[in-house]
Amino acid sequence: MIHVKWGRDILHFPTPPPNTPLGKLRADLAEYTHLPPTSFKLVHAGAVMKDDSAPLSAYKIRENSTIALIGGHSLPEAPSAAGVPRPPPPKQKALQTEEGTISAIHAELERVRSTLLPDVDAFVRALLHLPSDAETTTSAPTPDISSSLNSSSLSKPSPLDHTRLSELLLQSLLRLDALHMSGADWPEARQQRKAAVREVQGVLDRLDGAWAAR
Repeated sequence: MIHVKWGRDILHFPTPPPNTPLGKLRADLAEYTHLPPTSFKLVHAGAVMKDDSAPLSAYKIRENSTIALIGGHSLPEAPSAAGVPRPPPPKQKALQTEEGTISAIHAELERVRSTLLPDVDAFVRALLHLPSDAETTTSAPTPDISSSLNSSSLSKPSPLDHTRLSELLLQSLLRLDALHMSGADWPEARQQRKAAVREVQGVLDRLDGAWAAR
């Protein structure tokens, strides 16, 4: 089976043959979700899959792969627990040079590190500690996990918390993908973008892994 994350839902489909065109999978998902095929993006391993004529093997889709379906409908904006408005995405109209692109990549990565990574850390630690805390006797006081975390820490992880963080990380991956300017021979920007995608994807994988192992 392959797994498709669509908003708060996870859809399961039989694993297609490796030579199946991406367009066939897109069409199947469009039929299942009743979305126009051009209204959503498919993301796997931190990269947007764009070439519908390419076989799924080119994107390393295999048994138990997880694909994110982004777009097609608008989820409500999810503010942080502290009620702080989310920062706007980086402006891309000014990206006319390699230096400008690298600067935008660094800004997006710093945004993830400063606003999302603390929430993911809090989520994972709370998720791992909740079982043992519940079993702690009164003679050994339960440590207050939230006291060592920031104000947006999650004291009791819920599916909504997981969905919110997952969606925000996927949006960051899409913004990084949008910074890629096809045809531009900018090796340093390309390397920086790949490194940023790997880092953000690693945070998303840690989030999903902790949630799956709960």
